[in-house]
Amino acid sequence: MVRRSYPLSATKPLILLAGVAGVLLGCVLACGVSGPAAAQDAGGTPPSAKAKAAGAPARAADPKPAQVKRMGRVFKVVLPITGRTRERLWPAVRRALKEAEEAGARAVLIFEFVVPKNQGDFGAGTTLGNAYDLADKLLLSDALSTATTVAYVPRTIRGHAVLLALACDELIMAPEAELGPAGVDEPVITPEVLATYRGIMTRRKPGLVEMALTLVDKNRELLEVTTDDGATQLVTPEGLKELERSRTVFKNKEVLFKAGVPAALTGEKGRKKGVVSALASDRRDLVRALEPLDSILDVFVPESGLRAVQVEFKGPLDGARAEKTRRMILDAIRRRNVNFVLVRIDGTGGSPGDSIAMANFLAHDLNPDEIHTVAYVAKEARADAVLMALACDEIVMHGGAVLGGGDEAARLAPPVLKELTDALQGIAAKKSRPWSAPAAMIDGRLEVFRCTRPGQARPAYFSQLELDEQPDAKAWLKGAPVTAPGRPLEVFGMDAADYVPGTRTVGGYGDLKAQFDLEREPATLEPTWVDVLVDALASRGLRILLLIIGFGALWAELHAPGIGVPGFIAVVCFVLFFWGQFLGGTAGWLEVLLFVAGVACVLVELFVLPGLGIFGLGGGVMILASLILASQTFVIPSTPSELAEFQNSLMVVGGAIVGTIAVVVMLNRWLPQTPLLGQIMLRPPSPQEAEAIDLSAVLAHVENLVGAQGTTTTPLVPGGKAMFGNSLFDVVTEGGFVPAGATVDVVEIRGNWIIVRAAGGPT
Repeated sequence: MVRRSYPLSATKPLILLAGVAGVLLGCVLACGVSGPAAAQDAGGTPPSAKAKAAGAPARAADPKPAQVKRMGRVFKVVLPITGRTRERLWPAVRRALKEAEEAGARAVLIFEFVVPKNQGDFGAGTTLGNAYDLADKLLLSDALSTATTVAYVPRTIRGHAVLLALACDELIMAPEAELGPAGVDEPVITPEVLATYRGIMTRRKPGLVEMALTLVDKNRELLEVTTDDGATQLVTPEGLKELERSRTVFKNKEVLFKAGVPAALTGEKGRKKGVVSALASDRRDLVRALEPLDSILDVFVPESGLRAVQVEFKGPLDGARAEKTRRMILDAIRRRNVNFVLVRIDGTGGSPGDSIAMANFLAHDLNPDEIHTVAYVAKEARADAVLMALACDEIVMHGGAVLGGGDEAARLAPPVLKELTDALQGIAAKKSRPWSAPAAMIDGRLEVFRCTRPGQARPAYFSQLELDEQPDAKAWLKGAPVTAPGRPLEVFGMDAADYVPGTRTVGGYGDLKAQFDLEREPATLEPTWVDVLVDALASRGLRILLLIIGFGALWAELHAPGIGVPGFIAVVCFVLFFWGQFLGGTAGWLEVLLFVAGVACVLVELFVLPGLGIFGLGGGVMILASLILASQTFVIPSTPSELAEFQNSLMVVGGAIVGTIAVVVMLNRWLPQTPLLGQIMLRPPSPQEAEAIDLSAVLAHVENLVGAQGTTTTPLVPGGKAMFGNSLFDVVTEGGFVPAGATVDVVEIRGNWIIVRAAGGPT
């Protein structure tokens, strides 16, 4: 359209006439136009129309929180970007958009850029083609025009992934994270590379074109200039000269990036310059930065397809089952490249130590960037079972399921409650979740309040301690407590998302599979041959049998010449016993050392220092303690389930003691008479043989008495007794009568006779 220009004097009447007409038209509109029409007129051209007029894709403006809900979905983008990244993300993004549309909400799509832990180049390696494809066909597509896209950079990223972060509607970074340099993968920054960055940024953020070009090309210098009216612009030195030709007056100029130095923008600096919309060190900071949000959920999109398995926990967890499950999960990850683990929980708790161990494994030992864990509670997860649910990346509950509370939780001792709460706080921090409400589900002593904050869609539930830990604690309004004194908190599935943000509610197992796009039911992990062997070794009967055979063989070894078959059998039995308990998760090196030390002390008592008793008694106590501790994961029982496990341990040890006594009696009676096995253990002597052995011992001892001098204790007529040193012997005089108290000399040993003569008598 060609516009005409008129002299100012000629246009004055027209201006006055237009002004009058405008006033009249305004009155008519004010009286006759409805609310929505008036709102559109007051707002001017709709944002989408303005965007189309400017040549950019239509983007709907964020409505007011009171009008439309905001539904957040987090997608992890693992760097470097590959050709399959868009294909992998698009179905999940499409489902998120559909969910938001069905819920009447605006989708907030958060793309979290993830650098693998074993990668040292900060995600470099993304080709420009892959970055452009993802930006052009996904982030800038018409399908996302009704959504808000957010780039979240918790760690430094380099390479062309920087273009994707800048192409989102909002950029949120950790304060210390860096964005750039973007051109590290390009040996030469060609005009085509710069044109690609310019094209994407012009369509999305025209004001940051020069920033993007500087991040990719280290030979460019970037300035921030401020005009006399307070407006700021990012320009190059060449661009500054162009602005100066237009006689724009600048009152401030700052060099942001120098030429010749690879440019990198930190989160802190980006926030100050208005490039970064908010700072977030973890997921909780991210949620606060995006408020108001009605929900925020992770969407797991693996690089190479979903490979899912499931494990089940029903009833109280014990150490053997926890260790077996841990081993099965690790084996499935290693052998089948599993990346999705569904943990089905249906229990009332009862074994805090084992639950803590399992929860720590799920939360700390599995890399959430590679393995996605989902806890599914169909009926209930009470007491320490809450800990295992909280340790998973996501919690999914049936609407009528219950989380927390229960009689088992109410019976937990204060030291156990503290141990559970400490573990829960660490796991909550790892998963970026609040910890007060989950802790109150276990500990009825904890008081939790309903807290609100202006501008936040949902209330939060904090204890006083967690409320004081909030960076903006003064902005929160503490309401009434939601807990009852002495009663653990119970939460139904339909309300769980309020107390544990990110919890999903489903109508059943089929609904869960649909939400996670599980085409078929995940395979339930089955025990391997190792697990079967461990279960067998952990059975009460086999444990008792191993101990009976082991102690019986050890007793036989002590009565056998040298070291032979019984000793070998004893070692094998004890190794199998402790190995089974070790694989079952109930025994460690402490129990093994206690057992070895106890056996050593008993041997010292028998062969080195007989008669003292302290080594024998102490060794026996250590052996019993090692066997009991090897059968359980605790020292002193504190819950009913632990008390039952302790009773089982006592039954194993007691049965082993009774069985060993019976075996020793039988071995002592029948084994020496066995034709083949009689050589293994020495046959006990008969009464006649025992008497001869005693006599031989006496004779061997009295051979040294020839020439010795002693004192008679009885008259010798001719036989009697005489004392030689501290030993009393039967003696016979070769002469006549010798009174008591006389001194005698040993003249000769004849068989078992000791011949003496009165001292000074004839030789």
